Amino acid sequence: MGALQAMVLSFFLLHSCTTIAQVEQWKSATATYSKETDASFITDGACGYGDLHKISYGKYSAGLSTMLFNRGSTCGGCFELRCVDHILWCLQGSPSVILTATDFCPPNFGLPTDYGGWCNFPQEHFQMSQTAFSEIAQLHADIVPVQYRRVKCHRNGGIRFTVSGNPHYYQVLITNVGLDGEVVAVKVKGSRTGWMPMARNWGQIWQCSINLEGQPLSFEVTSSSGKTLTSYNVAPAKWRFGQTFEGKQF
Repeated sequence: MGALQAMVLSFFLLHSCTTIAQVEQWKSATATYSKETDASFITDGACGYGDLHKISYGKYSAGLSTMLFNRGSTCGGCFELRCVDHILWCLQGSPSVILTATDFCPPNFGLPTDYGGWCNFPQEHFQMSQTAFSEIAQLHADIVPVQYRRVKCHRNGGIRFTVSGNPHYYQVLITNVGLDGEVVAVKVKGSRTGWMPMARNWGQIWQCSINLEGQPLSFEVTSSSGKTLTSYNVAPAKWRFGQTFEGKQF
């Protein structure tokens, strides 16, 4: 084999290995579902999203056990799940479904991990919406074995910033985040300030103690993979608490 042929072959082998490494391997977990009559699953949640229909996550969402929730930093992340290893409960062909992490599944240490204590540490468990669960398993199933992996989030439109608080305590809820889905750092800038880091309040609600009223607002968002996106002048000078503004997308 000539030197040129060897170089070309090495390049393609390296490229193939890199591509394979970027695809996360399947991991084992368990899953149950919340009935859609439980409105709190859609309108509340430990990530701070509120009504999931209004922020486009809808019914393809899940609460995560402590092991996966990671104190709220996983909020907004996307997972692909499929039911496996149960001929009676899993749908034929093991179809998969894409979910967004929107809530926390609390532990119940008074019950065993195989009956009610599914979210006890260190279990890896997904409390799915009924709609999502029905796409991978029979609804009469109690708990099913699943495989999961992290995937990129595909969102329509830009990242959304919902402002709340008061003149001395400013908060922003960040939703509709593409790519990793997770936000690990946020900065805000008014027309009369420099870039100021915000602290995570809970879930994907971020805060800072400064009066930003009367100033156009810009945001810098960093994802869990370390990529940073800046959206300039997202909110006009006359923004009001409770309003939602759309910026750029990863």
